[in-house]
Amino acid sequence: MSSMVLPRMFVVEQMLYSSKLQDVKGEVSKQLQSINLQSRIKPGSRIAVTAGSRGISNIADIIAAIVDEVKKCGGRPFIIPAMGSHGGATPEGQVEILRNYGVTPENVGAPIISSLEVDVLGHLEDGTPVYISRDANEADGIIVVNRVKPHTDFKDEIESGLVKMLVIGMGKQKGAESLHSFLADGYHRVMLDMARLILEKAKIVCGVAIVEDGYHQTSIIRAIPPERIFEEEIELQKTAKSYMARIPFKEIDLLIVDEIGKEISGAGMDPNVTGRFFIPGEYEPQAPKVRKIVVLNLTEETEGNATGLGMADLTTRRVFEKIDFDKTFVNTLTSGWVEASRIPTFLPNDRETILMGLRIAGVRDYRKARIVYIKNTLELSRFQISEALLEEIEREPDLKRRVKVVSGPREMVFDILGNLAR
Repeated sequence: MSSMVLPRMFVVEQMLYSSKLQDVKGEVSKQLQSINLQSRIKPGSRIAVTAGSRGISNIADIIAAIVDEVKKCGGRPFIIPAMGSHGGATPEGQVEILRNYGVTPENVGAPIISSLEVDVLGHLEDGTPVYISRDANEADGIIVVNRVKPHTDFKDEIESGLVKMLVIGMGKQKGAESLHSFLADGYHRVMLDMARLILEKAKIVCGVAIVEDGYHQTSIIRAIPPERIFEEEIELQKTAKSYMARIPFKEIDLLIVDEIGKEISGAGMDPNVTGRFFIPGEYEPQAPKVRKIVVLNLTEETEGNATGLGMADLTTRRVFEKIDFDKTFVNTLTSGWVEASRIPTFLPNDRETILMGLRIAGVRDYRKARIVYIKNTLELSRFQISEALLEEIEREPDLKRRVKVVSGPREMVFDILGNLAR
């Protein structure tokens, strides 16, 4: 394989929806005042503020601003990790995830109380228990915080956002296991039933929903009273889908993903971008048709959690050696999505992995291969494409308007170990 000639690559930028909030903390304050937070918090009351495991832009500033507003109302805020089984399903691991996002007591102005203990808040009609974090349940009130975005497993009016945080995030590992046991039946419907029960019985003060634009910038912050969470999340989900960055090509021979990680997507790499779903019947009509996917590395922030690697066709030995199998398997066994932690064939280095990816994709002339090389599925404003896709841009006026060449052509350059020179 080492004698095969790879196509020349071009760096391109695509136009994405951009609407960056200039004053994130100020917007949080404005939003919480708009729902009259003062009337919802009694002086001296303990208020739990949720913090999840995703790499949400400005999350430390957002939580710090919420903490400030709670204090202005006379409340005593504290932070709870709300992330199901992530962080190896340990209190210490979940605190470490928050620390990596800058969510520390020093930065946000409130203590972090981390525990996997839960209470049973109630039961669904079929007897299924609905769980809630004991720390949250024992508080005088709860502020639920999350980003609203398309889910990686299913399509519906409500996908990933405050409702999911109520059930899976605040439900800790037990709640995540309980919900995901309905995987074969379409667990998103059960998620809505569980969320309704939580909203009815738990002491929810409000939700704070976040929407990011195509450049992964904070675009919308919305404080929502508990009785309006369902209604407003439906509208925010529509907005989030319209803002989402995608790969702008219909057919790709090889998608090279430089890195995957839990802070990038719950699925490591977002199926809404790659088009590679494991849930039967799920698909994303706007995603490209990709023949083969190779993954070259794990992010540092994922700390060895390789959930989503099973969606790749090939990977590198470097990835295999970085995997923390305990963290990965706890996560995928909790979700029931065990395919996500399957280990694809791994090769010695980037070059051999890319060449083999083209071979198993059935490409006869590598110089004519349709290759897209992205950093990850969250950062899609700038990436690399092969010459064959550049020709497609020239042929299609809409693509030519949205995608501009920044530099190239250039050969793929590898170091002495056969890894891409980054």
